[in-house]
Amino acid sequence: MLSATGEKTPEIGAQSEPANNAAKCPNNLNHNVIFDAETTETICSDCGVVIQGNSESLESEWQSSKEDIESKNRRGMPTSLAFHDMGLSTMISYSNVDANGGTISQDQRGKIQRLRRWNKISNNNRSYHRNLKNAFSILSSIKDKLSLTDPLIEKSAYFYRKALDKRIIKGRSIRAMVVASIYAACREFNTPRTLEEISQTANTDIIFAGKCYRLLLRHLKLHLPTVDSKMCLAKIANKSGVSEKSYRRALQMLATVKANPVSLGKDPKALAVAVLYAACLQEHEKVSQTQIALAGETSIVTLRKRFLDVKKIFP
Repeated sequence: MLSATGEKTPEIGAQSEPANNAAKCPNNLNHNVIFDAETTETICSDCGVVIQGNSESLESEWQSSKEDIESKNRRGMPTSLAFHDMGLSTMISYSNVDANGGTISQDQRGKIQRLRRWNKISNNNRSYHRNLKNAFSILSSIKDKLSLTDPLIEKSAYFYRKALDKRIIKGRSIRAMVVASIYAACREFNTPRTLEEISQTANTDIIFAGKCYRLLLRHLKLHLPTVDSKMCLAKIANKSGVSEKSYRRALQMLATVKANPVSLGKDPKALAVAVLYAACLQEHEKVSQTQIALAGETSIVTLRKRFLDVKKIFP
């Protein structure tokens, strides 16, 4: 594609050489790297490792592209629902220096100090903002411990804000409501995270977190998809150390089991554990029931009951 000056410009989504040729692969220390404009990632052309990813979000300041409406730009970090102020609040520096680097006179220092004080009070004078600060600090810690994605955290913050606006949180634990919001977001994004796992990470009561989750469903009128056993199967196979051959066999068997009425009303995780154990037996892989049950966080009794259902389909 030729520009107005006659120079060749790369097409949209095509891979091109990076602007900074000093980047090199940490594995083989060569400079054969390419830049993917669609994902904004710098990739090694030999081994495929991602050297730099999403560099725009790592910068301290960013500007929107020229293709935006009327070429509007913004300085600072992007806004986010996971911040109590959505990233839009102001902060007055404590240094007595103006924007040009000049020292503020003694007559103006008193006014600036009063402005700092009132700006600080205005950001924390409402219980609404204090509640969001506490909740999103818990949300951030759970995100780091469970390695959750940014879109999932945004959705969790959205659910919590809706619960706070509808005054569902009143008289209830902030931590439990945050756990319920994260679990609802995981269900919507089909992320294999259980309510018990999130509750243990947040150090809260799973029974009360379950009550808060049901309150969210009722008041926000959420229609979340059912948990897919296929998502649980990959996690259980990785934790139990099952071979790839048995895992692929379990995927084929699970598709047949889900199409059979015997799977209706069954726990998806227990069903995945039983199917994986049956696949290991068919592939003659030595694995114990205790090993599979611990990986699936279920009991051996439940495994045996669901295994009997699977044997009805695969005798």
